[in-house]
Amino acid sequence: MSTQPTEKNDFIRTIIRDDLASGKHDSILTRFPPEPNGYLHIGHVKSICLNFGVANEFGGACNLRFDDTNPTAEKQDFVDGIKEDVRWLGFEWAGDVHYASSYFDELYGWAVQLIKQGDAYVDLQSIDEIRANRGSFTEVGVPSPQRDASIEENLARFEDMRQGKFADGEAVLRAKIDMTHPNLNMRDPVIYRVMHAHHHQTGDKWCIYPMYDFAHPLSDAYEGITHSLCTLEFEDHRPFYDWVVQKVGFDVPPRQYEFSRLNIDHTLTSKRKLKRLVDMGVVSGWDDPRMPTVAGMRRRGYTPEGLRDFCERIGITKSEGLVDHRMLEFSVRKSLEETTARGMAVLRPLKVTITNFDDAVAKFNELKNEKTVAEFDGEVLWLTQPKHPQLDMGERQIPFTKTIYIDATDYEIEPPAGYKRLSPNNPEIRLRNSYILKVNEHKTDDAGNVIELIATIDEHTLGNNPEGRKVKGVIHWVSATHGVAALVRLYDHLLLEEDEIDASLAQNVLGDNADADAFWIDRHLNPNSLTVYQAVVEPDLAKAAAGERFQFERESYFIADSVEHTQSLPVFNQIVSLKDSFKPE
Repeated sequence: MSTQPTEKNDFIRTIIRDDLASGKHDSILTRFPPEPNGYLHIGHVKSICLNFGVANEFGGACNLRFDDTNPTAEKQDFVDGIKEDVRWLGFEWAGDVHYASSYFDELYGWAVQLIKQGDAYVDLQSIDEIRANRGSFTEVGVPSPQRDASIEENLARFEDMRQGKFADGEAVLRAKIDMTHPNLNMRDPVIYRVMHAHHHQTGDKWCIYPMYDFAHPLSDAYEGITHSLCTLEFEDHRPFYDWVVQKVGFDVPPRQYEFSRLNIDHTLTSKRKLKRLVDMGVVSGWDDPRMPTVAGMRRRGYTPEGLRDFCERIGITKSEGLVDHRMLEFSVRKSLEETTARGMAVLRPLKVTITNFDDAVAKFNELKNEKTVAEFDGEVLWLTQPKHPQLDMGERQIPFTKTIYIDATDYEIEPPAGYKRLSPNNPEIRLRNSYILKVNEHKTDDAGNVIELIATIDEHTLGNNPEGRKVKGVIHWVSATHGVAALVRLYDHLLLEEDEIDASLAQNVLGDNADADAFWIDRHLNPNSLTVYQAVVEPDLAKAAAGERFQFERESYFIADSVEHTQSLPVFNQIVSLKDSFKPE
């Protein structure tokens, strides 16, 4: 099967090519409009790659515009984090950052215009009454008692809203469209509400704020956006998008196009639901490496190249579906294979004492060949090895000593079928970059657990294969006296396996009820999503800078944690496994 990314020839790019060829547009301008009420997640990455990607491909530009119309949920910290995420992914927006709040004066003026045209009115019903009178798919809506108020009455009431004479929820401004419309979004939607809240951009200037469905299309039109790209859940909102732009009277209105949102198995892709996990302490924060946020994926060690490659592979369609998480891991792994240095780390240390170490290594100078680069200082044999087997990334010094650690899973008293590592019946194995080791004895504790191996090395096998016998397998190791203690974190999915949880249910249950959420979390979240090992790593790994990525030989790809890692106490987060049977279509 081909492993090349799919050709960029989706329906949106076809539309853009046709619009440019026909002269409908001389150039294109897209936008990425996040609400700063949380951190971006993997679903937003798809939108970022599309909006910025098509702008780059067709010689256009893309605005970054914050939909900051709800001051009770938004923070400057989220604004800063989103800007960092976009740049980390490799994109740059056109000109200055845009904010919907920068247009509050214009949006207010357009709302007044709609009132004067008879296209908007102030409703004094409660939010619950408005919701109940909206109707349903089988019942038409009930008009508000204020629907037919005069233009003068509505202008006065809207001014009272602006002056703060109404409490939150006491009055709203609604578009006057059709309470019998089959599309519920056209049944006089609310376009302004009272919110006595401090805004992170405009301070206390306003106590009324526009709704997203009102601010978004008008901000697009005001900026001159040519192609407004959003996910399919906004398809039913498009009639109002077109209505409000037409009513305000823009000569060249933008056009909204919808594509399928990104759904990945085992993965929550909702800022609101992810926020619940943060607020409830289920994860350590928005940047917890188990979180599908850009901040979490960056801390886990995912690469921007891998995320962009993933988005190219899944493509852009109008069909909803569930993407296999292994596709994402494939792209990340692909980006790491030729860019990460190697190193050895033992996650489950088992002590090995080499009884003939002094005699065997004393003959090092006598027996070494041109394949062996090492120096013996009387106590430690310093092995010089490349940091990468094919690429020039420099060299590392690996200390080989009388006592070493191997992984406890590499020795079994009663091995299972197919086991090819150390056991009483298979006592020999090659130590990576070093000698062949032979286990002569194992020691156990009172519970029968193996706590130490007593072994010897074949002095003739440093850089040489043994004569007359075949050794099965190679294992990694670390010096027990010169290795460095480290915390190593392995990750699994936050959500349980698909046969234990319905993915669509997972997306829709987690809400705002603490008791219900606690029950859902207990039932559907993976209690083993994080495993922490007290590991030992070779000295060169301990010298890593925060954010530096490695391949731990025979284990996984890892990154030195950007928050907690120090050279005195290294902390490494697993990125992805070394290999997987998954192959993309």
